[in-house]
Amino acid sequence: MTDFSTAPAHATVDPRPILDRAIATTGSVIAGVGPDQFSAATPCPDMDVRTMLGHLVGVLDRMAALANGDDPFAVVETHSPDDGWVEVWAAAGQRTAATWRDDALLERPMALPWIQGSGAEVLTSYFSELTVHTWDLAVATGQQPDWDDVVVTAALDARPILPAENRRALFEQISAAMGLAEVALPFAEAVPVPADAPAIDRLVAWNGRDPRR
Repeated sequence: MTDFSTAPAHATVDPRPILDRAIATTGSVIAGVGPDQFSAATPCPDMDVRTMLGHLVGVLDRMAALANGDDPFAVVETHSPDDGWVEVWAAAGQRTAATWRDDALLERPMALPWIQGSGAEVLTSYFSELTVHTWDLAVATGQQPDWDDVVVTAALDARPILPAENRRALFEQISAAMGLAEVALPFAEAVPVPADAPAIDRLVAWNGRDPRR
């Protein structure tokens, strides 16, 4: 089986404090969504703001499922009244933090189609998805959040788990080998940006977004 984890990750670094910071940034953006913005389109294809909010909560729920030894792809994404997302996000963050409280999880072998490694490495791989989708939400709602440099740097450091090219073919190959042929491709091809672009721009570009849109 092809392994996307082609460079050392953060097996010796506890990613949970960084996850807490990422959750806080996303929470601030969720709190900034206006009552007339839930149907606005996001940079993520086929997702409006309301759908993106449910997907973001689903990201946390998949992290919790991994910690519990459950199938993260069996998670059903959350629905909420439009005025309830702040509370839903806070509760999901608390649940996820609680499921990862056991230090032994950081060394437990875990696998996703795009990474195989310790629990710490797999958890770190979610920083990118969480931050990029927070960027999607911020763009859709006209927000310019104060990006946490620690979180964005950790997400950038995790980039080697993805190949630079031909992501779809590799993802489909590995998903099929894992019995996950129906799982949608979560990563588009990388978008080129200058090497001196802001860190958040480099991160979203690596994940298939054009930060200049």
